[in-house]
Amino acid sequence: QLQLVDSGGGLVQPGGSLRLSCAASGFTWRHYAIGWFRQAPGKEREAVSCISHNGGATNYENSVKGRFTISRDNAKNTVYLQMNNLKPEDTAVYYCAATPTWYGSGCNDPSNYDSWGQGTQVTVSS
Repeated sequence: QLQLVDSGGGLVQPGGSLRLSCAASGFTWRHYAIGWFRQAPGKEREAVSCISHNGGATNYENSVKGRFTISRDNAKNTVYLQMNNLKPEDTAVYYCAATPTWYGSGCNDPSNYDSWGQGTQVTVSS
């Protein structure tokens, strides 16, 4: 169905920044809400942020609020996650996911998403 490609991960020192991207092909991109999730080794997958179809609504997990910013450019078929002031505890594989329905506060529930990217590794270390 919908093929998502997430990218932009890498190795960065504490306090540094990375910009993740999530992209998909087709003219239906604007019909999907997008979420970012992350999973560290041995831990459960957790929601990071999500954004509604036109970018009018966003949610953030408490630990990243004020440091991360989610945005989208539907003309470029891309959703971004700007990550600033990165901490070692941010180290994880980050995944973007898409759903045709905006669930509001429920956008942090991974079961609400139909399509997932392959994941991109973010490592924050000295």
